[in-house]
Amino acid sequence: MLWLKAFHIIFVVTWFAGLFYLPRLFVYFVEADEPVVRERLKVMQRRLLGITHIGGLLAVGFGLATMGWWLAHSPAYLMHGWWFHAKLGLVLLLIGYHGMLIKMVRDARRDALHWSSRALRIFNEIPAVLLIAIVILVVVKPS
Repeated sequence: MLWLKAFHIIFVVTWFAGLFYLPRLFVYFVEADEPVVRERLKVMQRRLLGITHIGGLLAVGFGLATMGWWLAHSPAYLMHGWWFHAKLGLVLLLIGYHGMLIKMVRDARRDALHWSSRALRIFNEIPAVLLIAIVILVVVKPS
């Protein structure tokens, strides 16, 4: 179980690297005037999204494996209090955020990303807020 948890944390960190940095690339993209810079940013967005997919998929996979271990060996650990259900809900929000990033990369590829840089900077804060809430839920386990 400790190996599952360790790999889950490793890939959560990988996933969040992409969730944090992709919106910053969008800010640079909407502020760029030179076509060559915009094209370079499109390549960076596409590549970072690929790494983010891998991190997200493996984070969710190892998270489900860890959850399965707990359900098989000590189901009361996950079912005591509301913290675990809240964590799963926040993870679903992160997956939705990831989906929005996919759409935004596609929009940028077609030069159809029409967010303001201010809106993108605010959007960029969402995963940080979710991360803080998830860590507090997992560590403190409020009942």
